[in-house]
Order: sequence, then C-alpha cells, then structure tokens
Amino acid sequence: MSYYKYTFAIDEADQEVLLAWLSELPFEAFEENPGSIQAFLPPNVSLDAIDNAVESLGQNLSFAVSREKLPDQNWNALWESNFTPVQVGGFCGIRAEFHPPFEHVQHELVIQPKMAFGTGHHETTYMMVAYMENVDFSEKRVLDFGCGTGILAILAAKLGAKVLDAVDIEEASVENCGENARRNEVAHAITVYLGDLSAITQSGYDVILANINRNVILDSLPTLHEMLVPGGTLFISGILRSDREMVFSAAEQHGFKIVSFTERGDWLAARLSDSAAP
Repeated sequence: MSYYKYTFAIDEADQEVLLAWLSELPFEAFEENPGSIQAFLPPNVSLDAIDNAVESLGQNLSFAVSREKLPDQNWNALWESNFTPVQVGGFCGIRAEFHPPFEHVQHELVIQPKMAFGTGHHETTYMMVAYMENVDFSEKRVLDFGCGTGILAILAAKLGAKVLDAVDIEEASVENCGENARRNEVAHAITVYLGDLSAITQSGYDVILANINRNVILDSLPTLHEMLVPGGTLFISGILRSDREMVFSAAEQHGFKIVSFTERGDWLAARLSDSAAP
C-alpha cells in the first residue's frame, strides 16, 4: 500500500501544537525530528480534504509543508522503528519486543506496535500511567476509550480491574490491542470493541481512561459522564496545555469537577470526577 508523506518544517517551539492538530486528521503515524514532523497518510483518504485542512492550520501556525507519494514497503517495520520505550519511574515500563527489558519496575508491558499506533504521544501516555499508579483498580469496572495499542487497558488488568472494556475507531488498533493483551497474558480480562462510544452497550464504569484528543473528549463528555457510576473517575489526556481552560470549562458544564491536573512538555492530563458526588 502506497502512503503519502507530508513533511512539515516548523520551529521546534511549535512542534507539539502542530502535532496535536495533525492528530485530529486521518494521518496514521508521525515521525518527529528537530524542526520537522513527518505525517503518513493512507491512500484511501481525500488529498483535497487534507490539503484544505493543512492550509487552514497554516493560518495559525507558521510552517512549510511538502507532500510525496511513497513506494510500497513494510510499513509496520517503519512504525516499529519509531516506537521508543516509556518508563514511568519505578512503577511501569512500556517497551516493544525488540527493546531490552527494563530494570527495577513493578510492571513491564511488552507492546508490538502496529500502523495505527502513531508516534510522538509518549508524554500523554506517561501522564496517564503516572496517574494510574495511585488508583485502586482492584475489582473495578474500567473503560479504555481510544485504546490504541491497549497500553492502559493492559496495565489496568494487571492492577486488578474486574471488568475491562476497550474501544477504538481504528480496526488496526482493535486488532493490535487484542494481540498485545495476549502478549501480556491478560486477554481473558479485556473485551475490545470497534467503533466510538456507541459501540459500548455497558455503563456503570468506576474508571474511564481517555488518552485521545481534545475534540473527541469535548464531544464525548456528556456520554462519558453518563457511563460513569456516581462518584466515578474520568482521566483525560492528549490535550494541549493551551486548551486547559476550554476543556475544564466544558467538563464542568457537563457535570464534572476537576480533581487535579498534571503537565508534561506542552501536554496536559487531568483527573475528573462527578461534581454531584460527595
């Protein structure tokens, strides 16, 4: 399959902002380098629509962009080469099979990344995992919304969650999440769904993990609130620090209170709970 590669030359200070916006378009993976971002687009997406969206982004950010059609190649091997390990203190390490094992971590997750994973969002994953270290998942009902490779669902399973559902709109992600659950010997504990939140018929979750992007989170806040038990907890990530007030205001309008938030680089993650809960 011949992908298109968009190369964005941009000041390093603006890279994370551009990456956040590009993540909301149908690019399947990113490669970051100092002063540039390469974004890979599958051939079944309208180039005119993408070019129009990129032109709109150029009205707010200064960058130069070029596009080229790439020859067929082993794309999974390319995505894998761009996957870097993530270690969250002594709590958790996330690596691929081709990386050496971590030393002195409580939980090690072995992930075989596929095309749908996308690179460049390790800071958002880091913050979600760091939050999870201080949450009691024992016997809890958990939803991983926008599961990708399944990192958060797999970790929640290892931490003792009783019911674990995961959902993603990308078929490759659903397949990869299942594969990684088996690789980490927790497949029996996780049910993976293809689609958006409407694919989930259950509710009454104690914890929802949403490491996704700003627009999806904003659109999903009413449904996420309904899916939580009273007093349940929603963790959100994939949000730029500059969008904090917008997201927090919307969350409060939909019945959440902001318990805490954390920042890493240009990214923000937050813990929310039902504002009606004592």
